[in-house]
Amino acid sequence: MTTDAVTEEKTRRRAMMVRATIYIAGTHLFAGFVILLFALGGRGK
Repeated sequence: MTTDAVTEEKTRRRAMMVRATIYIAGTHLFAGFVILLFALGGRGK
């Protein structure tokens, strides 16, 4: 038996985890892209 407050808290916690996962993945993709640019730029010398 869960109350509405408990259900809402679980929903908010899950939404926060999904958002954090998306932010972390996006940051890693951006960092990988920047590293790729430096690697490709360094090959030209």
